[in-house]
Amino acid sequence: MIQELHWERKLWAQGLHLVAGLDEVGMGCLAGPVVAAAVILDPADIPDGIRDSKKLTPKRRAEIKNLIQEKALHFAIGLASVEEIDHINIYQAARLAMKRSVEGLSLKPDFLLVDGRASIDIEIKQEAIIKGDEKSFSIGAASTLAKVYRDMLMVQMDQD
Repeated sequence: MIQELHWERKLWAQGLHLVAGLDEVGMGCLAGPVVAAAVILDPADIPDGIRDSKKLTPKRRAEIKNLIQEKALHFAIGLASVEEIDHINIYQAARLAMKRSVEGLSLKPDFLLVDGRASIDIEIKQEAIIKGDEKSFSIGAASTLAKVYRDMLMVQMDQD
């Protein structure tokens, strides 16, 4: 169960209002790109139902994705291709996809909450949180957007 905005509230109290959660999907998969999302939630309008995307049904993930997209201050998707995965390894490709998702935001975050063990290579203050998709609403929201996007992408690739 995700804690009630613990990480975000701590940062908001410090005056860091644009907190972006980051997560990736596709690291354990045998095909396709790794996909990451960055989400800046609106502190005044947090969508209900945000959870670790792995703990939601596909139907519920799609519903939550729509709520996140409607209510978030901003969000962006970043990808790393199969070729990049082969060239730099899956771990570095996941970090690259996260960096690209942050660079795709129209609002520059004050702080990043990154799912995993390591920060990403970008000049923004950040904290890596192990199992962050279970502990942070922002990371949980990013987890959901990335998962739904990648699932749709993989269905498209299968149809081509």
